[in-house]
Amino acid sequence: QVQLVESGGGSVQAGGSLRLSCAASGLTSSAKCMAWFRQAPGKERERVATISLVNMFTYYADSVEGRFTISQDNAGNTFYLQMNSLKPEDTAMYYCAVKSGGSWYQCQFLAANDMNYWGKGTLVTISS
Repeated sequence: QVQLVESGGGSVQAGGSLRLSCAASGLTSSAKCMAWFRQAPGKERERVATISLVNMFTYYADSVEGRFTISQDNAGNTFYLQMNSLKPEDTAMYYCAVKSGGSWYQCQFLAANDMNYWGKGTLVTISS
């Protein structure tokens, strides 16, 4: 059974940085993509960054490109989202999620309902 646990959220001022972590257990070779999503109050859940677990290719939403970096530790058990130059509009609950099955190529097109496993989220608040 896949379990995902996020940590690292908090409150920072605009322009600051945070690093989110996602501790994963139970992953098998069927896991193809890992993604960070976020959901602000009253808005839909959106994907901000994805990493292919097959070839480590990464994909980013336009809104975070150049500011956020997704990565994985060497053991493949922990995923990170380094967030720099944070803006008030980055305020949201951040979730990590894993998709099993399919092709790594699909990692760049994922929607929330494509994901098979979710963490419970960690809250990020950016003040101006």
